[in-house]
Amino acid sequence: MGLKRENFRMVGKLGVIVLGMFAFGYALVPIYKAICEMTGINILALGDRQIPGATPKMSANTQVDTSRSITVEFDANARGPWLFKPAVRSVQVHPGELATVMYEFQNVQDRTMSAQAIPSYAPSQAGAHFNKLECFCFSQYTLAPGEKKQWPVAFVIDPKLSKDVTTITLSYTFFEVGGKTPAAPVAAVSVEAPKQEPGA
Repeated sequence: MGLKRENFRMVGKLGVIVLGMFAFGYALVPIYKAICEMTGINILALGDRQIPGATPKMSANTQVDTSRSITVEFDANARGPWLFKPAVRSVQVHPGELATVMYEFQNVQDRTMSAQAIPSYAPSQAGAHFNKLECFCFSQYTLAPGEKKQWPVAFVIDPKLSKDVTTITLSYTFFEVGGKTPAAPVAAVSVEAPKQEPGA
């Protein structure tokens, strides 16, 4: 009987210790904040305004030329029975500024089709300064009958673009891609026996 009583006491003591540890764990954060604020060493809890430079501010992109704006117009041409258009007709951007525009496409046919877009620029010299970081024109796409898609075009206009250019038109022509491209033909090679000289 005495052993059982000692075991119950031990379990009771361990239970009190466990409860005390949980309580201390929950109270630790408020206690830490109170002590740090009283002693003045609470660097983590101080606001950014109280510690100059504690949170580094993102530096401005110095490559953006805010002194001028360029109007980028978007055009879409579909070679086939499907819907293809930009979500917006134009945007104003600064040279060096990242911009993203969505294009919408729908296969309105009753068959699966594969298609690809080819971009063109006006004026033509703008093409060398129109840097696309993401574009659906890089790949071919297969769409099921009635399927709709939206594709982004992310671009940056090089600040080296001539200041005479104030408007750029980005035009896409979307066309259906045929079946698999056949392999290049292999030229037939015939081996002729060497001619024998007379009297050989």
